[in-house]
Amino acid sequence: MSRTIDYLDRLIAFPTVSRDSNLDLIGYVRGELEPLGFRCLLAPSEDGRKANLYASIGPEDVPGIVLSGHTDVVPVEGQDWSSDPFVMRRADGKLYGRGSVDMKGFIAACLSLAHDIDAARLTAPLHFAFSYDEEIGCIGVRRLIDLLEGVSPRPRFCIIGEPTSMQIAVAHKGKDGARVSCTGLEAHSSFAPNGVNAIHLAIDLINDIRALQTEIAETGNRDGDYDVPYTTLHVGKIAGGEALNIVPNLATFEFEIRNIADDDPAALLARIGAAAEAIATKAREVFPGAAIHFAPGTAYPALDTAPDAEVVSFVKSLTGSNATTKISFGTEGGLFNARLGIPTVVCGPGSIAVAHKPDEYIAESQLTRCEAMLAELLRRVSD
Repeated sequence: MSRTIDYLDRLIAFPTVSRDSNLDLIGYVRGELEPLGFRCLLAPSEDGRKANLYASIGPEDVPGIVLSGHTDVVPVEGQDWSSDPFVMRRADGKLYGRGSVDMKGFIAACLSLAHDIDAARLTAPLHFAFSYDEEIGCIGVRRLIDLLEGVSPRPRFCIIGEPTSMQIAVAHKGKDGARVSCTGLEAHSSFAPNGVNAIHLAIDLINDIRALQTEIAETGNRDGDYDVPYTTLHVGKIAGGEALNIVPNLATFEFEIRNIADDDPAALLARIGAAAEAIATKAREVFPGAAIHFAPGTAYPALDTAPDAEVVSFVKSLTGSNATTKISFGTEGGLFNARLGIPTVVCGPGSIAVAHKPDEYIAESQLTRCEAMLAELLRRVSD
């Protein structure tokens, strides 16, 4: 445990907020793993400011196990922390710091495990996949997946170490979103009917989105294993207008869809697009240039691993658990499964309830349980 805590202390000290570079952390982790016999491969961002790290050890001609975690963290601005968020604080069996639970605790446990691996005894390889920009839409891992599409053999299983309190999560919702720009015609507000109010266009479409949400909630597909058992639609940002006495010619808003596996987000987006076109067509009776345009936002697929899948049985044998769960938040697991066909579950230490908050922490007892799972994994892939 002390080695894992030491690693966590060091990892928290890297302020890898998503807007900033993670290269110092990646360089540190690579420097720890390569002397232990890991083969390290970088998948950098287009601008070279960030990178994913894919580190492997063991035979190269056998499908192995991926342990996946993201290195970026959310900002701390505007939060009332009791201590420096980038200096680990240990108190009452808890380890405080930004990223402690989401998800540098899991990465620290992986780094500690690396010291116990005897490469000559491995019957299947272990892979560490440490990504960037997960917090802003699972962006960075896509470049790593691009690289892994050409790798053979592909890994047998993937374990995403997001905080599930060491429960085995077999599914999470997918996410699709868009930024909507509504174009109208400006006018003096005393002659408002002569213009086309872009804010009104936005509100009309938002009302259609809300109506679609009501329809889904009342008659749509349901999955009772989720806290919210149906697909949700949500408008999270809106802006428009320059002055009260001007009919605004531009308004924008952003919305997202969080879909259960039984719902197709593309079909829902198509319905919203059709509603937008109907609104714009009516507005063109006043102003031919009226329009509503969509710019795609961040998106990732749902994860929906069957509870009786081999990967679930395998991870149950590592944790000693007989139960599974489904989680409300998204992970990179859907991408590993959808794009690479790797059976995936989510299982990691700590509670998501304290992530993204001031005084984020991970309980030492959760790290102990994670270490036990990883130790059993190592035993299972060693002769």
